[in-house]
Amino acid sequence: MRSLASYLLLFFMIMFWIFRIIVAFTANIGIEFGFTPMNINMEIILLFVTLLSILLVAKRKLIGAILYLVSYGMYFGVDTYNTVINIINGGNNLADVTRTMTSFIGIVLPIVVFFNMLVDKNRTNHPVDKKTDWFFKGKQYDRNIDERADQNQYRNY
Repeated sequence: MRSLASYLLLFFMIMFWIFRIIVAFTANIGIEFGFTPMNINMEIILLFVTLLSILLVAKRKLIGAILYLVSYGMYFGVDTYNTVINIINGGNNLADVTRTMTSFIGIVLPIVVFFNMLVDKNRTNHPVDKKTDWFFKGKQYDRNIDERADQNQYRNY
């Protein structure tokens, strides 16, 4: 994790995970919070799966991003579709709007994390760094650098 985007996405993953913990806790106790989980049993299982995927994403393992994408896609995808259809058909209450908003975040965040992992994984497998490539690339690369550097016509008197 070398880029700022990777750190920010991991931070957003943790923030959304903490938000989902608060939602599950308030629903379990019976406090009115404004956000309700779709299925409290699946929510608790999803919290543990999310914790595992956060650890794997922090270690830059692609399986963590795939696990995060699949689990959140299965949990929030169906709910997003159902609440959008309900809003289109005229069920325009605050609970549906907040549920759609959190489900949309639950869908978009794993997609962005997955694509960030793909882009960053390619960058770490094939790095290009002009500061160190002259040393590590080999003799042909050294000759190109040397030929370019030998264009100077310095005279020693």
